[in-house]
Amino acid sequence: MRILGVNAVFHDPAAALVVDGRIVAAAEEERFSRRKHGKRPVPFSTWELPEQAMKWCLDHAGVSPGELDAVAYSYDPALVDHALGGLDQGSEETRTDYVRRAPGFLSAALPGLDPAVVRFVRHHVAHAASAALAAPFPDSAVLVADGRGEATSYLAGEYRDGKFEELAAQSLPHSLGLMYEDLTEHLGFARSSDEYKVMALASYGTPRFLDRFRELVHTSADGGFRTEPINWNSFAPPRTDTGELLPRHADLASTVQRCLEDVLLELTTWLHERTGQPNLSLAGGIALNCVANTRLHDEGPFDRIWVQPAAGDAGTALGAALQLAAEYGERAAPMSGADLGRDWTDDELETLLRKAKVRYERPADVAVAAAEALADDQVVAWFQGRSEFGPRALGHRSLLAHPGHAANLERLNDVKGREQFRPVAPMVLAGRAAELFGRGPLPSPYMLFIHDVTPAWRDRLPAVTHVDGTARAQTVDAASNPLLARMLTEFDARTGIPAVVNTSLNTAGRPMVDSPRDALECFGSAPIELLALGPFVVRRP
Repeated sequence: MRILGVNAVFHDPAAALVVDGRIVAAAEEERFSRRKHGKRPVPFSTWELPEQAMKWCLDHAGVSPGELDAVAYSYDPALVDHALGGLDQGSEETRTDYVRRAPGFLSAALPGLDPAVVRFVRHHVAHAASAALAAPFPDSAVLVADGRGEATSYLAGEYRDGKFEELAAQSLPHSLGLMYEDLTEHLGFARSSDEYKVMALASYGTPRFLDRFRELVHTSADGGFRTEPINWNSFAPPRTDTGELLPRHADLASTVQRCLEDVLLELTTWLHERTGQPNLSLAGGIALNCVANTRLHDEGPFDRIWVQPAAGDAGTALGAALQLAAEYGERAAPMSGADLGRDWTDDELETLLRKAKVRYERPADVAVAAAEALADDQVVAWFQGRSEFGPRALGHRSLLAHPGHAANLERLNDVKGREQFRPVAPMVLAGRAAELFGRGPLPSPYMLFIHDVTPAWRDRLPAVTHVDGTARAQTVDAASNPLLARMLTEFDARTGIPAVVNTSLNTAGRPMVDSPRDALECFGSAPIELLALGPFVVRRP
């Protein structure tokens, strides 16, 4: 069957195409529109569909709208309870009404589509399917936590033989995700966007409010939890986006981060006791919290944990399609990588370079050219193959630098226009990772866990070692990404370090680079010394 998955309700609109249980394509609308997160997460934006992402997925597979067997929309308006707290009071009806009209909106955006093939999939089931049905193991327990779905903020259960059994759910207004969003806003960052900044800030503080917080946020006997109303001002003063970050702000971030981790540990213990599963799959925005993920790996009851790389709402487009495929009796193939987006041929890249009238060269090996530049302490923009699905740059649309120079942390944050307290991450040869990093799971191809930098390497990796001695490492396997592995091998031969700094190829407020035109624009507007665009190299004069 040919099933198009669509996420459009809250934020990060996206599309994914699944054919006969196999993931063919997936992309976020922001990569086409160049608008961060695709749209604002407000009720009146619900009608905005990921039109460009949908059309690209179909074009990539050579499927016309009329040939689709189903369209899976990752939200079910029939499940909304307007009497619950935690909703957008006064305008939630607008969101629900727009979702009900989605079949008509979709058929207008995709001429030839029969609106009768549109199916609504429960939001958190779509999240769950995106993880469990794409995981590298056939059966698993699954846990989903985010801000909210139709009427809940949490779902726990088990997938066996492609069938989902629900074991627990948490009704609104109680929500770990909304709590974290409230904190994000209180600290002067953008809610539903900058929660990762709070996670980074937490490492600079101490959880000194934890005893008070445990009275406000705690698990319940039914496998759920409670989040009571929080007077944030009683812990730290509110901050504007340009205001000074005080020690109390960092302590509050540290407190909430630790409280979140403790609650997740208790929830996973409850889930393990009821399933007996050795495997756990995670999705939902909370699953992007790599610090919490590592505590679950290190202290939790499960043997193996797999996190959907697009764990946020974008991933529900993929999950909705996989869930429908499973309900139709198709067995999903495991997700082999996050490189599910657009790519360009060498001829197409060279044509664009010629049109742009920039000087370029084609070295004998672009991996060697990039490694030489990195060893010379240059910043390299790396554009190779299909773009990533999800928020992490995983060696297809990356900004690279030498990890052995401490100044490169501030340098890259300046290049990207980021706050200086935020860390950058390393990518490392998979076969060497255990020498450099411990505690977190290895291999770790999707950069969704943190790892302790081993004592022998902390002084050698100052640019990627966070203030707490950790790094969010990505392992690179030569079998799945030979070009990237060869670049790391060449860099190691020149420096004795089998790792480089890896951060997303973009600047502040902009989505990750997706097209070669995006890459040239980023290269031209930021102090980047070398652009590796497919087999070609563009150098800054």
